[in-house]
Amino acid sequence: MAEKRNIFLIGPMGAGKSTIGRQLAQMLNMDFLDSDAVIEERAGADIDWIFDLEGESGFRKREEKIINELTQSQGLVLSTGGGTVVSKDSRNALSARGIVVYLETSVDKQFERTQRDKRRPLLQTEDPYQVLVELAKVRNPLYEEIADITIQTNDQTAKVVATQIIEMMDNLQ
Repeated sequence: MAEKRNIFLIGPMGAGKSTIGRQLAQMLNMDFLDSDAVIEERAGADIDWIFDLEGESGFRKREEKIINELTQSQGLVLSTGGGTVVSKDSRNALSARGIVVYLETSVDKQFERTQRDKRRPLLQTEDPYQVLVELAKVRNPLYEEIADITIQTNDQTAKVVATQIIEMMDNLQ
């Protein structure tokens, strides 16, 4: 891969975007950023605090601004939040400025990976599994809409998935 094109990882919470993103960036000798971590750093607060104070809509406005800014970088592996694709502006920025990789995973696997994680505000509810089902109905078609590459992450290590992404990107060239 002669040029370092941006690689944007999208997919639901628990798909492995951050873990796979770090692995991929290391393998390609590229910078890695996690949009949620950047939002927290800039706000000086955790995402759940932002949700409590500003609601989901306030958080999404912050996210849209960060995605627009970060996607203008070069040579970046960017892990996005699960809900990033809800914003049409964010979807457009991602698809126009890099290779979009959809890390697809089942709701069962998401639930398994996130059930003990208290830092996911949308899952702090009586029935987090049902929340994941509802989010998948809305978001999965949006992930598919902008994906250049789709990879199933259910039962694979981060290194295996990162290797597959590199191979598939080489085939895109």
